[in-house]
Amino acid sequence: MSEPLPIGEALARVLDRVRVLSTEEVPLGAADGRVLVEAAAAAVDLPPFPSSAMDGFAVRAADTPATLPVVARVAAGAPAPRPLGAGEAVAISTGGVVPDGADAVVPVELVETRGGEVAVPVVPAGDNVRPRGSDVSAGAEVVAAGLRLGPAQLGALAAAGVTVVRCARRPRVAVLATGSEMRPPGESLGPGEIYDSNTLMLASQVRSAGGDVERLPHVTDDERATRRALERGLGVDVLVTSGGVSVGEHDLVRGLLTELGVEQVFWGVAVRPGRPIAFGVRGATLVFGLPGNPVSSLVGFELFVRPALLALQGVAEPRPPFRPGRLAAGVRRNPARESLLRARSRVAGDAVEVEPLAGQESHMIARAAAADALVLVPRGEGELAAGSDVLYLALG
Repeated sequence: MSEPLPIGEALARVLDRVRVLSTEEVPLGAADGRVLVEAAAAAVDLPPFPSSAMDGFAVRAADTPATLPVVARVAAGAPAPRPLGAGEAVAISTGGVVPDGADAVVPVELVETRGGEVAVPVVPAGDNVRPRGSDVSAGAEVVAAGLRLGPAQLGALAAAGVTVVRCARRPRVAVLATGSEMRPPGESLGPGEIYDSNTLMLASQVRSAGGDVERLPHVTDDERATRRALERGLGVDVLVTSGGVSVGEHDLVRGLLTELGVEQVFWGVAVRPGRPIAFGVRGATLVFGLPGNPVSSLVGFELFVRPALLALQGVAEPRPPFRPGRLAAGVRRNPARESLLRARSRVAGDAVEVEPLAGQESHMIARAAAADALVLVPRGEGELAAGSDVLYLALG
């Protein structure tokens, strides 16, 4: 096996081969999780009229302090009454239209009502009035290109009158698990057999990264069947395989991919778990060969496949978002490879503490169910002590 690449170099080679997919117009109601390839601009001023920030009374600041007659009432959603005259007040609800002539709102808790009049204290001009367009003006950018739309972005766009956004189409992704030892969950296991967890796990990861996934039927270590499955998988934007990428007698995937015209960009990354990761391209199709051990597939996806899927959709910064944390317990370092350890995170004072879980072998997928973070442990000798500063990647 050739010298494995550092994680950063391998990721750079992946992203260098990514081209943003074709674009399409998407109704805002169907745009959750989609990525903008064009900035979205406001269709209206927001707010579209001067509005009250409080329940209270709209007044002229120059008239205060005073006892003023209440000449009208304005509810949210109702038009403003006539312009406010000198020496008058209008009762107003939060979000109501501030009438012309008024330049301040006195909160209801600061006034005294006396029949049809209200005693108001002194109030500065502009107090509790939201000017028209104070959030955003019509034509101004609301959400920048390269952002993935979530609740806050969708809410902002809807409030600004946007109904359609331009996004990259979703990547079409095929997931293929290989190995004669695997059986679908629910079937009886024979000697030496295990359940296929990778297909379901990788499909979930694909969907969480914005891709449309096709789960191909798993194949045994049979050359003809594997070739047919790979040919089918190469018809989409991204093919993700698990198993068959190492150097064993039954590791067929890499050789067959080469025969099918896939250019191997790299094979092997200096990471634990997941060293025998392969990446290649055929035309516009990206091909990831992940190891068969479930945790290796999980980690390999987060480090390389997810960034590629995000980049295909035009995300401005697709690299894994590692965050600073602090080790809750000491861990041994690997002298040759960086390690990704499954861990639980918790807030401890002014830091996030990450505690590696017991059982870090790459086949121990059941232990991963309790993890919400992957802790990056740099290569080196000896132990990284408890309390050390580390980087971690949130899961889920």
